Amino acid sequence: MGYRSSKIVLSLILCLTVLPATGQPKPVVPVFESPEVRALWVVRTTLTSPQSIQTMVTNAANNGFNTIIVQIRGRGDAYYKSRVEPRAIELKDQPPSFDPLAFTLSEAHKRGLKVHAWLNTSLLANLDALPSDPRHVYHRHPEWLAVPKALAADLYKMDPKDPLYRQKIVEWSKANRAELEGVYTGPANPKVREHIYKIWMDVLDHYDVDGLHFDYVRFASPDFDYSRTSLTTFRKWLEPQLTASQIRGLRNSLKTNPLAAVDMFGEKFADFQRAQVTSLVERIYRAVKKRRPNVTVSAAVFANDENAYTRRFQDWHRWLQMGILDVACPMAYSTDTAIFQKQIESATEFAHSAGRQVWAGIGAYRIPVESTVEKINVARSLGSDGLILFSYDFTARPSALNPGGDYLYRVNKAAFGRL
Repeated sequence: MGYRSSKIVLSLILCLTVLPATGQPKPVVPVFESPEVRALWVVRTTLTSPQSIQTMVTNAANNGFNTIIVQIRGRGDAYYKSRVEPRAIELKDQPPSFDPLAFTLSEAHKRGLKVHAWLNTSLLANLDALPSDPRHVYHRHPEWLAVPKALAADLYKMDPKDPLYRQKIVEWSKANRAELEGVYTGPANPKVREHIYKIWMDVLDHYDVDGLHFDYVRFASPDFDYSRTSLTTFRKWLEPQLTASQIRGLRNSLKTNPLAAVDMFGEKFADFQRAQVTSLVERIYRAVKKRRPNVTVSAAVFANDENAYTRRFQDWHRWLQMGILDVACPMAYSTDTAIFQKQIESATEFAHSAGRQVWAGIGAYRIPVESTVEKINVARSLGSDGLILFSYDFTARPSALNPGGDYLYRVNKAAFGRL
């Protein structure tokens, strides 16, 4: 279970404890159905036309899948009629009346498929295709961008509206692509959290989704976020925990070094980072359950829980313990089935001890059908509540691993037996 396994024995108690005297909300007990969840992550590129959506729904239903998780917020844009963010540029050739999410829901529900809306949380823009729409957050709120530590001192005094501010972040990110997929927002900024919250509530209030799915609900890497807002908020969070002497020393250091607090209290800064993400997840979860208790809230999480905790500040074990996540979906994308087994076993044991579920994420795009089927059977043997293949889009097109373009048919034949 990893370095935090000692928490397992307490998790069920934590999930069931009610503390009304302190104003702590009563934990929500999720309602789960018993059949195995057989899901597909569907990337936004498949949602760009009615025809591609119809084909996807048909393929999923005909091949034994019962759930589709469709990406409706990819890079700070909308593949639905959003009241908060601009319409995705990839929909420019479609009439304004075309609503990918509404159409998907209509088609999928006819076939008995459940639809979960997948929303990327912190990832805002691609590095090589920056947003052109002036309404996009990248342009409207550059002060919301997460700042890497290497640029923090330089950008601390710079006006975020200065184009050079964003340019420096993008250039640094391009030079550090190993861990980065683009430009991110910083969850320590309360305005960012409010924006994300409004997006979720917009979808929840206007669409008959069966679930809502977090992705990129984390920091990009340990290099982030050192924006002025994050540093200032951390100091306010930190000082009540310090002695008078420590506060004086910190304030003296801050006169010459804006990063003094994070340099002096690195472990506390990591705790602060995790707390920002957790607070966002908790607020959204509570609001979803208050409005529509039967909507499932899930999250794609790093399968390596230690990496998630220490390097991404994604404390998904705690989310399960707190009862603020119904389903953890570990992205166990290793081609090695032994590694996959270890990660899913750990996650399933932990989630079940907290009364929650695990859907095993399988990196189908990296492996042949035979390896995917092997991993499905392993996940089943471990008591996983479901499985998700990443991604439908890979399985729908011919490739070296999928020469016949019939990946889902072959998975169905070998693992589901529905032909």
